[in-house]
Amino acid sequence: MAGMEPASDPTPPTSDLVAAAPAAPPATRTEHDSMGDVEVPVDALWGAQTARAVENFPISGQPVPPGVVHALALLKGAAARVNADLGVVDRGLAHAIAEAADTVADGQHDDQFPVDVFQTGSGTSTNMNVNEVLARLAHLATGASVHPNDHVNAGQSSNDTFPSALRIAATLAVHHELAPALLHLARALRAKEEEFADVVKAGRTHLMDAVPVTLGQEFGGYARQVELGAERVVAAARATAELPLGGTAAGTGLNAAPGFAAAVIGQVSERTGVDFREAADHFEAQSAQDAVVELSGALKVVAVGLTKICNDLRWMSSGPRSGLGEIHLPDLQPGSSIMPGKVNPVIPEATLMACARVIGNDTTITVAGASGAFELNVMLPVMAQAVLESTTLLSATARLLADRCVDGIEADRERARELAEGSPSIVTPLNRFIGYEAAAAVAKQSITQRRPIREVVLERGHVERGELTEAQLDEALDVLAMTRPPR
Repeated sequence: MAGMEPASDPTPPTSDLVAAAPAAPPATRTEHDSMGDVEVPVDALWGAQTARAVENFPISGQPVPPGVVHALALLKGAAARVNADLGVVDRGLAHAIAEAADTVADGQHDDQFPVDVFQTGSGTSTNMNVNEVLARLAHLATGASVHPNDHVNAGQSSNDTFPSALRIAATLAVHHELAPALLHLARALRAKEEEFADVVKAGRTHLMDAVPVTLGQEFGGYARQVELGAERVVAAARATAELPLGGTAAGTGLNAAPGFAAAVIGQVSERTGVDFREAADHFEAQSAQDAVVELSGALKVVAVGLTKICNDLRWMSSGPRSGLGEIHLPDLQPGSSIMPGKVNPVIPEATLMACARVIGNDTTITVAGASGAFELNVMLPVMAQAVLESTTLLSATARLLADRCVDGIEADRERARELAEGSPSIVTPLNRFIGYEAAAAVAKQSITQRRPIREVVLERGHVERGELTEAQLDEALDVLAMTRPPR
C-alpha cells in the first residue's frame, strides 16, 4: 500500500546471533561416592556428596556458618595427627590432611562450603563437605589417593563431630568475641557512672515521677547488668565446652580407637587456649543439646538487658523539646528525609533490632533442642546458625553501643535537676515531720496548682505550727541528698 514503510528484516544482525549462542558448559571432573559417579566443577575442592547436597537443599542460600566449618577442620586436623600416632592412618597421609585442615580452620577456603544450612539435621552433608575438601587438598599436595571417609573421617561420625564443632564454635565465640565485647561496654558505662555521679534527676517507677536518683546511679546499674550478662554467658560456655566427640554414630564409640577422643580434644584445647573436655556421657551429649539451649538462654538474658538499657537511653534523650531531654546522644546522621534537623537514636534502635533477633533465635534453639529423638538431635545445623548469629549480633552491638553512643553521651544537668525538683515525689522525706497523709495532700496540691513543694508546705502552715523548721524543710528537700541517704 502506498505510504507504508517496508517491513523490517526479521533476521537479526550477526552480532546478535553471536551473543545469543549458548555458553560452553563449565568444565567438570567426575567424582565417585557410594551411590555412583557425580560431575563436579573442575576447580571445586569438594566432591560427590557435597554436589548431591547442593542439589538436594536449594533452600535459603545461607551456608553453615564459617565458625562451624573452621571448628570441624580443627577437629579433623587434630584427629589426623592422633590417628597417625595410633597407627590408624598412614603418617604421610595424616600429615597432609592435618596441613590441609589448618588452612581450612584459618578460613582460607571458606568459598568451598556451599551446602545450605537447612540440610540433613545431623549436619552430615557439611561434615562430608569438610571431609571431601580436606581429602582433595591433601591429594593435590601429595598426589596420593586420600579418601574422605576412610582417612579424613577415621574414628568419627557426623553424629559426634558436627555437634562437637557446634559447641566448639559457640564456646570460642563467647570467649573470644562476646565476653570481651560486653566487658568493653561495661567499662564505658562505668566511666559514665563516675562522670554523672552528681547529676541529680527524677527517678521513675511505672513511668511516673519517683524520688530522685543520680544519672550516675542509673549508669552503674546498666554496667552491672552487662557485667552479669558476661558472667552468665561464660558460665554457660562451660557446659558447651563438653564435647560429644568419641561417641561416633550412636554414643557407643564404635570404630573409634581407645583414647582417640581425649587426645583429639586435648589438641583442640591446646590450639584454641580454651579448656574443652570429653563428654561424661556420650548418649546425653549426642541425643540432647541442652548445653546449647542453656547458652542460648544466657544470650537471651543479655539481649533483654541491652533492650532495657537502650530503651532507657531513648527515653532520657527524647525531645529535644517535647521529651525528657535529660541526656544528649551523639548526633550521627540525619533522622528524617522530610523533617530538617531531626536526629534519631540510631545506635540504640539498631541494638534493639539485634536483640529482638537474638530473642527469636532463642525460640528457634529451644524448639530445635526439644527435637532430639533417641540417640540424636536432628536440628543441629539450624541450632549452630542461630547460636552463632546471636553471639555475633550481641558482640557487634555491644561494641557499637559503647563506642558510637555511650562514650559520647552528655548530661543536661540543668534540665535533669529541674525535673527532679519539680517531681511531687520529693515530698517523701517530709513523712517523718508531717506524716504520710499530710505529705500526700501537699503533693496533690503541688500537682494541681503546679507550684513548688516548698511553697505549698509553707502555705499549709506546717512550719508555722512548728512541725519542722525552714532549715529542716530545706534540708529535707535537697534532691541530691535524697539520692544518698545515710545507711
